[in-house]
Amino acid sequence: MSSTDPASSPTEEERSLDVLLHEAHLAADHDLPGLFARHAIALGVSDPVTYVVDLQQRILVPFQDNEQPARDVHSVLTIDATLAGRAYQHIEVLTQAVDGASDDLRVWLPLLDGTERLGLLAVTVPTDAWHDGGGLQSRLLRFAAIAAEMIMTKTLYGDTLVRLRRTSEMSLSAELQWSLLPPLTFASPELTIAGGLEPAYDVAGDTIDYAVGRNHAHLAIFDGMGHGLPSAQLTALTVAAYRNARRGGKDLADIVDFIDRTVVDSFAGTFITGQIVELDVATGLLRWINVGHPDPLLIRNGRLVRELHAKPRPPFGLGALNQAVAEVGQEHLQPGDLVVLYSDGVTEARSPNGDFFGTARLVDLLVRNFAAGLPAPETTRRVIRSLLDHQEDQLADDASLLVLQYRPANQHAMLTTPASL
Repeated sequence: MSSTDPASSPTEEERSLDVLLHEAHLAADHDLPGLFARHAIALGVSDPVTYVVDLQQRILVPFQDNEQPARDVHSVLTIDATLAGRAYQHIEVLTQAVDGASDDLRVWLPLLDGTERLGLLAVTVPTDAWHDGGGLQSRLLRFAAIAAEMIMTKTLYGDTLVRLRRTSEMSLSAELQWSLLPPLTFASPELTIAGGLEPAYDVAGDTIDYAVGRNHAHLAIFDGMGHGLPSAQLTALTVAAYRNARRGGKDLADIVDFIDRTVVDSFAGTFITGQIVELDVATGLLRWINVGHPDPLLIRNGRLVRELHAKPRPPFGLGALNQAVAEVGQEHLQPGDLVVLYSDGVTEARSPNGDFFGTARLVDLLVRNFAAGLPAPETTRRVIRSLLDHQEDQLADDASLLVLQYRPANQHAMLTTPASL
């Protein structure tokens, strides 16, 4: 086909996206709002605004073309009380009529990096253009996908987006812990992983980690002794040891031994509990070693089947007590099963009148939200919100949660990305 053939010429949309990608190569994180606004308008929309979710997933904050985040009541959108928040929660595109302009719509498009929810893109479009089948919807979805990837990538090179997501001053221990965390959401055709960690701005000893390979998924949860920076340092070393052993191809027992020796050699007199878990993605075989931690929960068909018990090994750091061979628990998962890893800061959280949050409440929240068709990350967010409400936002201990949903590739199950996206 000739290069002059009209059919081979790029469309206006393709040219616009090409320019966006070209300009993004030399853009810093603080350049993104202006970049997004210019190119969104070129697609035929008006009033584009990018919103970024805060660290605790309570509000959506405008990402503006300046250094100071705007968090006044007129600019910030609450996730639990707005249409925009509903679009974020359910990961769906929503529209509403613009006040005083019945022929225009305000459109809310989720910003997703893979399955990690970063925020929303809001634009105003003519109602006719949105519904006429001319491709505006698909163009905006592609634009939102590219914008999300840019946000995720550019976050690594500056502090603008990191500051924007914070609503409180962060302790040094929490700074250390958040710097080690993987994305709190992952999904593939076979499984979904979603996590949560509180108190976000003062967490110290709790953390979670995971890695998904071709044949196996690896998950871990840790709860370090004490509070503050020493506890965070202990946990950071433990995560590094876990990753080093895992990436070195060690099996579960050798991973546990390596972590224990590392903690003994570097933090004598301290200890840290954990669960080290491995899932064979093809067969559903779950294997784990309990290192002084609460047992994982197995939820099947909307009810708690049992706690996944294996004889616990003493916590990491108590090397003299850890000479016995670790017991490896095994369970064959069925399609749709949920496996829940959590720290005692979840179930032992007390309300002001002394009521424990408890296992039953945790299971009930997970079951009800999954049954309502909510994505895994939103279900986890709601559990964490309920936990904070239970203690009136004053957690006495760190609380961490890691939820694994398993499904064979030929089974339909709730993904974190709806078909519309």
